[in-house]
Amino acid sequence: MRSSRKLRAQYRAIVAYTGLTLAVIGGVMLLPLATFLFRPGEMRHTAAFLVPALLLVAGGVGCFQRYRSGAVSLSLMDGSVVVVASWLLACLFSAWPLMAVEGLTFTEAVFEAVSGWTTTGLSVVDVTRAAHITLIWRSVMQLVGGAGFAIIMLAAFIGPIGPGLSSAEGRTDQLVPHVRQSARIVLTLYLGYTIAGIVAYLLVGMTLFDAVNHAFAAVSTGGFSTHVESIGYWNSAAVEAVTIMLMLLGNLNFFTAYLLVRGRIRAATRSGEVRLVAVVAPVCIVVLLTLVVGSVYPSLEKSLRVAVFETITALTTTGFSTVSYLDWNPLGVFVLTILMIIGGGTCSTAGGLKQYRVFLLAKTVAWELRRSLLPQSAVVEHAVWQGDQRAFVRDHHIRQIAAFAFLYLATLALGTAILAAHGYALPEALFEYASAQGTVGLSLGVTSPSAPRLVLWTETAGMFLGRLEFFVVFISIAKVVRDLPGLLARSEPGRKVRRKERQTVAG
Repeated sequence: MRSSRKLRAQYRAIVAYTGLTLAVIGGVMLLPLATFLFRPGEMRHTAAFLVPALLLVAGGVGCFQRYRSGAVSLSLMDGSVVVVASWLLACLFSAWPLMAVEGLTFTEAVFEAVSGWTTTGLSVVDVTRAAHITLIWRSVMQLVGGAGFAIIMLAAFIGPIGPGLSSAEGRTDQLVPHVRQSARIVLTLYLGYTIAGIVAYLLVGMTLFDAVNHAFAAVSTGGFSTHVESIGYWNSAAVEAVTIMLMLLGNLNFFTAYLLVRGRIRAATRSGEVRLVAVVAPVCIVVLLTLVVGSVYPSLEKSLRVAVFETITALTTTGFSTVSYLDWNPLGVFVLTILMIIGGGTCSTAGGLKQYRVFLLAKTVAWELRRSLLPQSAVVEHAVWQGDQRAFVRDHHIRQIAAFAFLYLATLALGTAILAAHGYALPEALFEYASAQGTVGLSLGVTSPSAPRLVLWTETAGMFLGRLEFFVVFISIAKVVRDLPGLLARSEPGRKVRRKERQTVAG
């Protein structure tokens, strides 16, 4: 009986906080209506946003009001169910305006919505014809998706949510001991990046509309643009410099960013992720400059700008671009693919394997080589710096990272195989699916409205799994499947009592 009561309490909390999350998403869906202040002619699209937004708000508030009584703090498993359910419903409802305004098919609209919320940036929307309200909606999805529903929930609402929700969305590092205060600091940093980005873009010559869209997409490492040529539309070193700074900020672990804001530069630079970027980025820039782009573009200045920008956009998983890759040799495509697989910082807005995992795997190789040279009786402790503290690395940490890396690469191989089976060359298939699963957004032209439906659904699944980091999805499914018999069985005693009462009355 106690177990049944506990299970009911868990699912009351899950339904309540899923409802609250959906209500927040409904509120977010109303933000693009501000476009009417500048584009009153687009007021005809009001219903396309208002109807799904009101459905989300009404349904979400209703669930929260009904089930919040007795709600408990969310564990990691509970938070996983909330996160997966919220993201699925958010993507489905967000496809509604895209179908209504742009006439996208269901497949295309879900693809675009998932690409937005997961901060990927792959697109099937014709931005030369799209309504302004659609363009701003895509950017808003990326901005909010980059922060994560959990951070917004924890920062804005009170209640016994606990750390399970933020952990399920990949925000495992706390800046300060209190989970809610930590979420608010993250949100403050994030909004600070965004405002600074809008101002910087205005100063280098963008219009207000372009500045807002590109700042939203840059700090979220999303990559949606209002122009087909992306950042290359401006062909401006100043615009590229602003974008690189915003991409690096979006890529940065919020804990590292917090240390920098507090002036603890030495502690921040000890981070394994910072050191990995400090090595990988310059090496890749030199390789691209000397062996790829140097012979493609007419001047050294242009070649250097391209090498730097494309390296940073791939490594931070942002997906902005300044040039087409059709003139590049296979080495350039290979370098970008590797960078997309490595990905960005842990607990940042970026995707991929994540730099901390790659750094720790590389350190493990070095530790194992060193161990082989030591006496068998030697006892060795391995540690890495996290801020100003040394964190000792245990075997189970390595096992978890190795398991995730294997799952990530296995899924990458499967997705690449599906794309290749549709007739795409292997380098193109690998590049495109690595871009989708790493939530990057760079493309060789495979992703388009004319792409086969299965290709778009495969990339959609890759974006979703990549953003929620696989295990969260699997854990949530396993929990629901495990708990379902218990939830169904709990009503049996009640039915037996009612049946006995009916028999008594009949007698």
